[in-house]
Amino acid sequence: MFGPPASGKGTHGGRITTALGIPQLSTGDMLREAVDSGTEIGLRAKSVMEQGQLVSDDIVIGIIRDRVKAADCLKGFILDGFPRTVAQAKALDEMLAATGEEVKTVLELSVPDEALIERIGGRWIHKASGRSYHTKYNPPKSFDGKSEPTPANMRDDETGEALTQRPDDNKDALPKRLAAYHAETVPVLGHYKSRGGCRVAQVDSNLGPARKTEDIWADCAKALGLKA
Repeated sequence: MFGPPASGKGTHGGRITTALGIPQLSTGDMLREAVDSGTEIGLRAKSVMEQGQLVSDDIVIGIIRDRVKAADCLKGFILDGFPRTVAQAKALDEMLAATGEEVKTVLELSVPDEALIERIGGRWIHKASGRSYHTKYNPPKSFDGKSEPTPANMRDDETGEALTQRPDDNKDALPKRLAAYHAETVPVLGHYKSRGGCRVAQVDSNLGPARKTEDIWADCAKALGLKA
């Protein structure tokens, strides 16, 4: 799943998970799971984070390598938020090649930068599952669309648990996140476009009066050969 912050990777990745019966793997979630489980690579990551440093690419690759050995990944898996750089993409390719696997499809969700400001401010997530909601475009059943959104009235449709907002989901942080995305992450598309056997499919993920979440999902499903 490829796209800028708030482009809908969590929303549509979750639907692909349901349709294909394969897990959507977020690097942030995998990192937290590895730390909590006390694995060797998790302990390395914990040590780095406790020192206030960024977790290195080799640690992230190690965490992915451990996670995809699980039974739920036997038929494949979706990576959400990784790779973010060409160096990470090359390291991922090497890791997968060791077990005869490879990235087969890159689904790019395309949204203009100016449209992301509104989207990112209204985004709320269910931390345990990664399900994503939006106060305007994809509100939970608990939200009336008129009140000030709070954890009390923004609740997950399936569990009823309170939703949260990411600390960096704000208009001040967005320009820096987008600058990093364009400079470091967009070149990853070129890496996979140049590889034989890998298909890069682009879907317009820009919401508006004439384009709803269901329309975007229909295009995602079509690009993957699925029934919407």
